[in-house]
Amino acid sequence: MNEYEVFVEDINACGGSQYAKKDVIEVEAESPEAYVKENGRFPILEIGENADGDTVITTGDGNGNFVKYTFSE
Repeated sequence: MNEYEVFVEDINACGGSQYAKKDVIEVEAESPEAYVKENGRFPILEIGENADGDTVITTGDGNGNFVKYTFSE
């Protein structure tokens, strides 16, 4: 198991990213993808990295609601 600090942005269709609910949590997981598959509300749409090398996973429902997870070790 690895420990991660996760920045979570919950973006709804009406408010967009400027009104996103933001939170930081500490998690233990085999991998970022495994954590999101087990605990996320929506299916994974995209997996990538940001400029700092952190794993960024975007999930969504296809109706404009998204949750973006940024995993830092």
